[in-house]
Amino acid sequence: MAVLHEHLPFPVRRSVLSVPAVNVRALEKIPGLDCDAVILDLEDSVAPEKKQEARDNLRRVFSAKPETHCEMAIRINPQGSEFVGADLDLVLDLMPDAVLLPKVEEAHEIRAVADILSRKPLDRKPAIWAMIETPKGVLNAAEIAAAGEGIACLVVGLNDLRKETGVLPLPGRSYFVPWLMQVVLAGRAHGVDVIDSVFNDFRDADGFQAECEQGRAMGFSGKMLIHPAQIDAANRSFGPDPAAIAEAEAIVAAFSVAEAQDLNVINLDGKMVERLHLVEAEKLLTRARHMTERKNRP
Repeated sequence: MAVLHEHLPFPVRRSVLSVPAVNVRALEKIPGLDCDAVILDLEDSVAPEKKQEARDNLRRVFSAKPETHCEMAIRINPQGSEFVGADLDLVLDLMPDAVLLPKVEEAHEIRAVADILSRKPLDRKPAIWAMIETPKGVLNAAEIAAAGEGIACLVVGLNDLRKETGVLPLPGRSYFVPWLMQVVLAGRAHGVDVIDSVFNDFRDADGFQAECEQGRAMGFSGKMLIHPAQIDAANRSFGPDPAAIAEAEAIVAAFSVAEAQDLNVINLDGKMVERLHLVEAEKLLTRARHMTERKNRP
């Protein structure tokens, strides 16, 4: 196929796996993974002396045009670092689905990268994702989410946020919940997806499942992952369950009958259902259909 990912009008980001660009074996396994998105990392997971090797690896990956249906994002190094210029040149050459900016604290950082991307005349430009992983980034999350048309996703980074705040990594993340919800609210206010932070122990399946359920309950779109073993649980947790799909289908069917055409509120099995519920039901069914089509696409 001509590109790594066929752009679709309704992106799904339940499972977002981070892969170090210096790890050749991990890069080779991407086509066989069932995650919705992959972050090809040039930043934290790559030592300074390995940065060029990592970029060369990504050039080989993209030139091979592997058969993969996941969204491909390249995480570059922070703006102001000695590596970011070469990273952005790579992005302009490879044109991935997205570019992920680390440690974003202000909206002008998004606009600066959007300006660089706009210098290359193309029908399709990479979307911009922003890591929210500092106190200032959390405080400015709404401003960042509203930075422009290019911004598509906020990704929470709790490891750095813990380091900068001194908040302990306690089970349940209770002291982080207000900040996490602040980022979710910022993203939803501006139509931007919000991805929950990584869970650091991929061997702790129960702990990971609990954190996925918490993230889903808080309104996150999906979760950033550190290991392929976490993909299935994230897909299940952040995807619509059969009961929700059945309810959505019932709502759509109830509003489709002739008697309901001019009604804003109907009675469905004893429950009041408004047209706003119809809109949400249609969105959920579109999301479910997209996930099925992606999984079944040859």
